[in-house]
Amino acid sequence: MMEPSKEVDAPAATSPQPQSKRTRSNNGKGKSIAEDAQPLAPVVSTKTTRLQRGGWKKGVAILDFILRLGAIGAAFGAAILMGNNEQVLPFFTQFFQFHAQWDDFPMFRFFVVANAAVAGFLILSLPFSIVCIVRPLAAGPRLLLLIIDTVMMAFVIAAASAAAAVVYLAHNGSQDANWMAVCQQFTDFCQVTSEAVVVSFVAAVFLSFLIFVSSLALKRGG
Repeated sequence: MMEPSKEVDAPAATSPQPQSKRTRSNNGKGKSIAEDAQPLAPVVSTKTTRLQRGGWKKGVAILDFILRLGAIGAAFGAAILMGNNEQVLPFFTQFFQFHAQWDDFPMFRFFVVANAAVAGFLILSLPFSIVCIVRPLAAGPRLLLLIIDTVMMAFVIAAASAAAAVVYLAHNGSQDANWMAVCQQFTDFCQVTSEAVVVSFVAAVFLSFLIFVSSLALKRGG
């Protein structure tokens, strides 16, 4: 009698289960991120620096515009004061009249022309000053204003110095040259002349500040 054959089931070969695509992709991605992750170098942005520099230079440009208006007013004031200066003494004869007028002196004529010309050129420079306010980082208009202001200051100082020399002689005279002081008679004329000279020097001070401001703005870089 035959024994029934025992059917022996061979144990199934254990094979490693394949990983899902998602798992492999996730593991690979994580590995690549871990390998590629490196400390980033600090990035220095120049935008903030440019904004700060532009804001500073805009304030300088506004100050330039205000000082330019002051220089215009002082130069025009000096020219008007001297150009309207004259005095007639109350005593005169039939043939002689004691009269002093600004155009009797060549230095005073130069004074009026120079101050009026400086005021006119400063008015023409106002658009360039406005350009510096709108575009504070532009170096070209600032350099042009620096050159103009330097030349104008030279004219103002030359005119004011020449007029001041005449005013000094009118007040004090010169014993060596036998020139008498005329301000003892023409008091009003000499007073207005002195005021015009002082106002002209005030215009020179405004121009010196303008030159300093423009030089400082150019030195700080564009």
